[in-house]
Amino acid sequence: MRIRLGLAALSLLGGAGLVTLSAPPATAAACTDIDVVAARGTFEPGNLGFIVGDPVYSALQKKITGKTLSGYKVNYPADLSLTSAAQGNADMVNHVKSQAAACPNQRFVLVGYSQGANVVDNSIGISSAGAVVGSPIVATIPAALEPKVAAVLLFGNPIRAIGKSVTGTYQSRTIDFCAKGDPICQSGGLDVGAHLGYTANAEAAATFAAGKV
Repeated sequence: MRIRLGLAALSLLGGAGLVTLSAPPATAAACTDIDVVAARGTFEPGNLGFIVGDPVYSALQKKITGKTLSGYKVNYPADLSLTSAAQGNADMVNHVKSQAAACPNQRFVLVGYSQGANVVDNSIGISSAGAVVGSPIVATIPAALEPKVAAVLLFGNPIRAIGKSVTGTYQSRTIDFCAKGDPICQSGGLDVGAHLGYTANAEAAATFAAGKV
C-alpha cells in the first residue's frame, strides 16, 4: 500500500504548478494515417498525459512528416481502484478494434506511462497482474490487427519491477524506459523523483516510433 500511495503522490506532484503542453483532441480524428493511443499514469493530468503522452505526441508531430496524426486518450479511471487498469485495457482494445474497422489503412502507436504501461502491456498480451496498479488481462488486440501496431512506447512500466518485460510478437516494436532508481519499474529503487522525469525521453521515443512507421 505504501508504494501505491507513493505512486498517487508522484502523479499528483507531477502535474502541480506546471504549464500544459500543446496536445491533440482527446478523441481520434477520422482516418488519419497514425493514431496515437495513450494511457496516462495514475492521477496524471493533461490531455494525453502531462508527463508522457502530451510531450510524446508533440515530438511525434515533428518526427513523422508527410503523415497525418490523431490522438486518443484511453478512457479509464487511472486511479488506485482494483479495476482501473482492467478498464483501461478494455477501452484501449475496443478503440483499436473500432478504429481498424472504420479506417483500414490506419496504424497505431501505443503509449503507456506508469499504470498506463500496465494498460498497454495487457492489451498486447503481457499480463500486469501482480505489478503496482496492475490487473489480469481482460482483452487483447486481435492477431489480425497486430501488424497495424507500428510501435509501443512504455515509460516507468510497473511489470519490470516484478521481473517481466514485453516479449514475443511486439518486442521488436517496443521501447521501454525505466529511469535509474524509479521504484515503480525497478525493484529496490528508491528515487521517487525519477518516476516524474520521463518527459526527457519523449524525443527518443518519438525517434524510435518514427523509424517503425
